[in-house]
Amino acid sequence: MTSGARQQSWTWSFKNPPQAIWPLLADTARFNEAAKLPRHRITEIPQADGSVAYLGDVKLGPFDLKWQERPVNWVSEQFFEHIRDFSSGPVGLLGARFELKADPATGGSVGTYTLQAEARNWIGRLILGRRFFDSSGTTFGRLAAEADRFAAGETPNVFATYAAPPVAADLAAKVARIVAEIEATPNGHGLAQRLADHVLQAQEVDLWHIRPIGLARHWGVPERHAIELCLQAVKAGLLELRWDLLCPRCRVAKAWAGGLDRLPTGAHCTSCNIDYDRDFSQNVEASFRPAAGIRSLESGEYCMWGPMSVPHVKAQIHLVPGETRDLPGYLPPGPYRLRTLAPGPAIDIEHDGAHFPALVIAGDSIRAGDALPPGSLRFANKSARPHNAIIESRHWVADCLTADRVTALQAFRDLFSEDVLRPGDEVSVGRVTLLFSDLKASTALYQQIGDAAAYHLVRDHFAFMTEIIREHDGAVVKTIGDAVMAAFARPQDAVAAALAIQQRIGRTETRAGGPIVIKLGLHQGPTIAVTLNDRLDYFGSTVNMAARLQGQARGGDIVLSDEMRHDPSVAPALAGMSLAEEQATLKGFAAPLTFYRLTPSAS
Repeated sequence: MTSGARQQSWTWSFKNPPQAIWPLLADTARFNEAAKLPRHRITEIPQADGSVAYLGDVKLGPFDLKWQERPVNWVSEQFFEHIRDFSSGPVGLLGARFELKADPATGGSVGTYTLQAEARNWIGRLILGRRFFDSSGTTFGRLAAEADRFAAGETPNVFATYAAPPVAADLAAKVARIVAEIEATPNGHGLAQRLADHVLQAQEVDLWHIRPIGLARHWGVPERHAIELCLQAVKAGLLELRWDLLCPRCRVAKAWAGGLDRLPTGAHCTSCNIDYDRDFSQNVEASFRPAAGIRSLESGEYCMWGPMSVPHVKAQIHLVPGETRDLPGYLPPGPYRLRTLAPGPAIDIEHDGAHFPALVIAGDSIRAGDALPPGSLRFANKSARPHNAIIESRHWVADCLTADRVTALQAFRDLFSEDVLRPGDEVSVGRVTLLFSDLKASTALYQQIGDAAAYHLVRDHFAFMTEIIREHDGAVVKTIGDAVMAAFARPQDAVAAALAIQQRIGRTETRAGGPIVIKLGLHQGPTIAVTLNDRLDYFGSTVNMAARLQGQARGGDIVLSDEMRHDPSVAPALAGMSLAEEQATLKGFAAPLTFYRLTPSAS
């Protein structure tokens, strides 16, 4: 350290274990906002070697501060370290390191926070006097204690001393009217006031991307209820809906649009220095934020790089040429990807939960090295230039409301029927489950009970089918004569809806005393989303297959494709059911296809 450099450490004891404390204190953007640190701007400049330089700047009092961000190092639930090199202002370097260890004696954990700073001039030496470190230690220690209390369930907010902006009387009255309007619809679910309080009181980092699935988990309510609530809140003026195009590497939105008709076909991520395409099932996310007239969010970053900014990245380690680092770190079993921060090759592995392989960078390649003892990680750079080695979980963003899911919900179809793709545009959907239905012998039904009675019967059957489909997280895409085409993001929901429909149909009588008989066919697979007849529709062989399978139904049964029958998520719904395997050559398909006939009454 130079004569102008100073360093100080603080150690805190937590009642809670590392896995509870880590996501709170490693959320550096939330931490910095609560500490009242200033927002700043980040400029990303791609370099010739494929890496990216991250340059920050902020006006702080009389000083114009400019710096370069070093890539943050971390291992999940172990440590993180973050350093900025300043080129303008009174400070030359500012860095922080947080280490977290389990405390076997208490069942909690111990954290050590180290702050280092280096002055650029005499003004910097004055600023970095004892008061700077004492004040920082007091603030950070208070926030650490608040996070511990939140982890223990003692407080409702992570940082209890965070003060939300004041709410004027006219705004409070406006929000109250909005809450009442939402609750007057089927989509409020008694949650509108809770959402309004969140919008008015939460930290800004919670409002940049409001994810209804995350709200549902936090509130302990069904996911569909939270999604429907947010959709209705857009119509009521509490929230805004936007479509984010997430980068497949850093999983941050690098392009967005206010409507599907303005969604770009791809984007460039300056952080990762890659181009990427869109896929409704993968990286197009419906996210929400407060409407501008309710709460405005200021632009700028509290912290661009931090472990919880990219929570799927479990480790990120900077390595100079020839460097090998052995670090403690336990990663749970599951699918992982080994790669570098800069664009380049990657390899996918399945981790058994015990022996994680070494991550080895050799030239322009990545390979998995020797399996290590449990709780150990190794990073080796055998190339001639620096690299940032990354271990990431291949599980997608847990709370991401992907476009394939939200567009397959009845509330979206009802509230946002005008939100469609531009004419001629098409978007890949990695997987969707389609249900086709038709009334058996509907022509005879019209002759039997008359046109008016049959019309009302068909209309009523559409209504209760729509109700059942909505309750099972699906949506009616369109009706064709007496037939229905519905979409579901999850195959198990489609099967559950089909079973509920047949059970309901079995209890419905025509005016002549005979039962309505309905035919159902289900299939899942990739499709193309398009706009057809001013509605969001699906196109492709998956659609054709589902329609043809409905044609194989005899009435009162459910015909499932081979893909549906053998989907593991469907197995619980089919337990104990009578399934008959059959084959047929379907129109438009060359080879005979295997399908399964499910007869609920025989279960």
